[in-house]
This record gives sequence, C-alpha cells and structure tokens, in this order.
Amino acid sequence: MTIHVIGVDAYALGWVGVELRDGAFGRAMLASTLYEIVAGSSGAAVIGVDVPLGMLPDRWRAADAVAADQLGPRRSSVFRVPPRPVWQEPDFAAANRVCKQLTGTGISRQSWALRPKLLEANAIWERHPGLLFEAHPEVSFRTMADAPLQYAKKTWSGQAQRRELLAKQGIVLPDSLGPAGQAPPDDILDAAAVAWTAHRMATGAAQSHPDPPEEADGTKIAIWY
Repeated sequence: MTIHVIGVDAYALGWVGVELRDGAFGRAMLASTLYEIVAGSSGAAVIGVDVPLGMLPDRWRAADAVAADQLGPRRSSVFRVPPRPVWQEPDFAAANRVCKQLTGTGISRQSWALRPKLLEANAIWERHPGLLFEAHPEVSFRTMADAPLQYAKKTWSGQAQRRELLAKQGIVLPDSLGPAGQAPPDDILDAAAVAWTAHRMATGAAQSHPDPPEEADGTKIAIWY
C-alpha cells in the first residue's frame, strides 16, 4: 500500500504543498487556503504544516526553545509562540499588551502577521485530530544533514544545499512544477522538507521537540522532525 503524505508551507499568497508517495516526489500544489489542500488530500496518511499547532494558556511553548537550540546559525528561523489568549485579541497593540501581561515580553509584528494562517491551521488541526502535525523545515533539514545548515535558505548556496539534502533522501524536485513553480523557491524546498518529516511520521520514525511533547487541553504540542 502506497504511503501518501503532504508537506505544506505558508507563503505570502497562500500555501504551497509537496506530495510524496512512498517517500518520492509526487506533485506540488498551490492553494489560497490550507483547507483547499486538506480537502484535496484524499488518501493522505498525514499532512505536515510549517505553522505552530497548539498554544499554551499562559506561557511560551517549550517546542520553540528546544528547536531553536538545535539550529545554531539558523535559530532565528524559529519564532516563539505566545499563549493562546494573545492570538484571540483583535489587533497587534492589544495582543502585545496581553503578551507582556502573561509572559513579561511582547510579541513581534512578524509573529503577529502569521495570525490568520495560524488560526486557520489550528482550526483544522482541532477539527481533524491525527491528520495535521507541526514540523519546521530547518529542523528537518538539520536532521537530514546531522548538523545545522551553514547558509540561509534564501541564498544560492543555501538552496543548493537543501535541494541536495532532499535528493539524498530520495526526494528529487523537478525543474518544472507547473503552477506551483510560481511560489518562491525557498517555500517549495520548505514544503518538501516538511513532507519528508510527514513520511517519517507515517512510518513511525519521527521524533519531537520536546520529547515527550507538552500537553495542554488534552492535545500534544511539539515540533516533529
């Protein structure tokens, strides 16, 4: 039976997904909403997303601190996820105030800009238990390389290294991806890395930061790789 998984990365215009079948590249796709990818994923064992899934009621998540510690020069690619009440505020000023009240520090505008996609992903995660899980591309690439990556993902050297790492894992990305080729190269590579982790999830090989995952409201919160 074919192991069918999908890795998804958020980008400026929506979401980009990479599908693997038995660990090899199947297709790439673009969608304006994550729901479109989920709705069209019939037969997928799991779907990995590069978006935080699960927030704690009153503190930062351990997953983000542990993952950042593993990334060396790439640690800034992991942002700390504020408590759940922060995301329930209507605007940045209110969210920043609540974040300071709960944690002692504020939320960055970069983090707040992810709010629509974060809320969309979490709604699907809660509605379909066991289908979605959280991954982080840089953690996945670090695992493939067995070391933090030297070059940033938007550089020529960084993208060449990431594409090579994927190829060594049997994920050969074609030069032509159809409409999905309109997405930025680093987002396609990120989606492919998340798909690699999705295959590991489906086969029982994945590990998590932290290990074991944190628990909140009956859910397990972790970054898988």
